[in-house]
Amino acid sequence: MVKIAKKTFLLLAVWGVSAIASDILVSVNGRDITKEDADAMVRATAPNMTYDKLSPQQQAMIKKALVEKVLLADLAKKEGLDKTPEFKRNVEKIKRELLVNMWMRKQLENTIVSESEAKAFYEKNKARFMQPAKVHARHILVKSEKEAQAIIDALKGLKGEALKKKFIELAKKKSVGPSASKGGDLGEFTKGQMVPEFSKAVWALKPGEMTTKPVKTQFGYHVIYLEGKKEAQPVAYDQIKDRIIAMLKQQQFTQKVADITKELRAKANIVENGGK
Repeated sequence: MVKIAKKTFLLLAVWGVSAIASDILVSVNGRDITKEDADAMVRATAPNMTYDKLSPQQQAMIKKALVEKVLLADLAKKEGLDKTPEFKRNVEKIKRELLVNMWMRKQLENTIVSESEAKAFYEKNKARFMQPAKVHARHILVKSEKEAQAIIDALKGLKGEALKKKFIELAKKKSVGPSASKGGDLGEFTKGQMVPEFSKAVWALKPGEMTTKPVKTQFGYHVIYLEGKKEAQPVAYDQIKDRIIAMLKQQQFTQKVADITKELRAKANIVENGGK
């Protein structure tokens, strides 16, 4: 059951929505409950979810909860709770928070980051947007050092495509690892993705080379062949442009709000309470 905080429910009541008929989910004593109301309730516990993405059973639960809240709100009003000082104080707090949130959203919407600003930031900070170095390796995993050494001996003297072809052949026949059917192919990986002993051995190789001694790990003994290596390089600008723009926009917005609030505090009559 999706729960909604008291504050969120009060905001739903304060906002009030005029909706087209297709957005109305249910009416309770003449009051319409809309998809916007349902989305607000869903987002209270699942920020990236919407009512339309829920299963029929979950949608029914949301509608039931919204109907019950309208009924309970009406009951509370009949009992005069909306006339109490506590209710009025809370409504004023919610109004202030709503005003601040709307003002913040407006400032953020009005903050513009140009393409040239984003590109300049990227060029100046390429080191922050690096793709780590990667290797593409194959291995033959066996249970004993003797088996691994025998495989190394069988591959000695081979180079280039002949070495790769024979390595793949032996990996399919001899390896006990899950990659055996793929000729020992482990795909691409970065430093730290493999156990330390394996990682140290593979990163010491040059493309087209294999280990000349068995490499022992917790899984057994490995013979490793390095198929390729990619050095660290910057992520392409087009791939991270939107992220950079969003980041710069947030930075500018934060600074703008800080400057405005500083100016407002300087002009305001603020009296500190002497209490701790």
